[in-house]
Amino acid sequence: MLTRTSTQSLTGQLADRLAERIRTRLLPPGARLPSVRECARQQGVSPYTVVAAYDQLLAQGLVEARRQRGFYVRDAAPVQEGRLASRTNGTHGTNGPDAIGMPAAIAVQMMASRVPADASSLIRSMFHRPSDKPQPGMGVFPPDWMSSTFMPTAVRRMTSTAALQELSLQYGEPAGDMSLRRSLSQKLVGINVPATPDQIVTTIGATHALDIVSRTLLRAGDPVMVEEPGWALEFARLEALGMRILPVPRRADGPDLEVMAQYCKLHSPKLFVSVSVLHNPTGYSLTPGSAHRVLKLANEHDFHVVEDDTYSHLAPEHATRLSALDGLQRTIYVSGFAKILAPNWRIGFLAAPPALKERLLETKLLATLTSPTLFERALSWCIDQGQLRRHSERVRIRLDGARGRAVKLAMSHGCTFASEPAGLFGWVDTGVDTDALTQRMLDQGYLLAPGSLFHARRPPSTMMRINFATSQDATFWKVFSKVRDEL
Repeated sequence: MLTRTSTQSLTGQLADRLAERIRTRLLPPGARLPSVRECARQQGVSPYTVVAAYDQLLAQGLVEARRQRGFYVRDAAPVQEGRLASRTNGTHGTNGPDAIGMPAAIAVQMMASRVPADASSLIRSMFHRPSDKPQPGMGVFPPDWMSSTFMPTAVRRMTSTAALQELSLQYGEPAGDMSLRRSLSQKLVGINVPATPDQIVTTIGATHALDIVSRTLLRAGDPVMVEEPGWALEFARLEALGMRILPVPRRADGPDLEVMAQYCKLHSPKLFVSVSVLHNPTGYSLTPGSAHRVLKLANEHDFHVVEDDTYSHLAPEHATRLSALDGLQRTIYVSGFAKILAPNWRIGFLAAPPALKERLLETKLLATLTSPTLFERALSWCIDQGQLRRHSERVRIRLDGARGRAVKLAMSHGCTFASEPAGLFGWVDTGVDTDALTQRMLDQGYLLAPGSLFHARRPPSTMMRINFATSQDATFWKVFSKVRDEL
């Protein structure tokens, strides 16, 4: 909050606050700043103070004044007219293609139009927390949830004099440390994904694995089907690579198969990216019937499926997975450990059909040569000793309790859940524009994840994603209700 006891003027404090949000893209290009009167009311200062602060931002080249329209963050992307919201939870107040009487084929063509996605605000939030308060918009567990004694032990075992000499004085294996690949192969047996160590390639996190798949199988301009709502970074990553994003509405049982079938007829997609289990942000998990139909489409229309199983450590082993049903023929399985164990170890992996493994490995070699053997071998020890399994069980039990508390708090403050709460995230309807709500909550020191971030075109949305582990604070919900009611 702005304070009159600071050595800095109110004008300087306000200008610095807005400048920081612009630079970290919490106020993205094209965003309209509040009107002078509205900003003055929000911040409890005079309109003169706001005008002076906006003048400073103009002088710094961060905003531009548009006659009779207000102040906007500079370098805005063109606004897309006639945007069509996907037929899924998260764009309340809009209608899907069938609802407006539009033929499905035309609707699909409109949905496939290329529009830039912007995930920077959410990604940067992982590194720039607005305050030391619990942050409901965060995409990871709080550090104390992942604290353990076995991880330091594992690293110490790998840094004895003899081991350190072996691991530090030469490059590791291009495909990844063999001991870890054996451990991962055995771990995948538990979820019925048949992958030999030779089919596994370790990566610098799961995001790197997804990037390897994209760079190997796709070329700029290729159409790619991606679930929507979906992971904000995936939209932005594919857009940066020049891919044509085809958003597929995600439902409780799986992707919208009618939309997928239309895309296949109209655009011949090369790839489908799916989070089958504990989908982000909805928490949905794929049903066997939908999984079989997705694989049937993949075979009929000759596209690959990359299955992002980042939240596998929080899910039951019997959950339906495309890679298990398909046996890694058209599927590529991706996962990692940042969400459950050690974000800074940066270890992920992919398991692929034998015919694709070498091509994927070549892409990894061109980017990183190898991956860090020391941490890979430490992780292998954690898996083989059962430490990861026991740690995951403890986190799941703790998360179950946190989820129950967070759901009660959210509902008691007028929110509803668009899907049955499960996993780490909740998909919550607030009843107001969450882009506007996010900016107001930043003033209170809280970061939200507005629903628009989880759509390729960022349509206005009343939805937000909450992290159950960081949404148990009653104070947050009281502030949330107050701010929401003021909008």
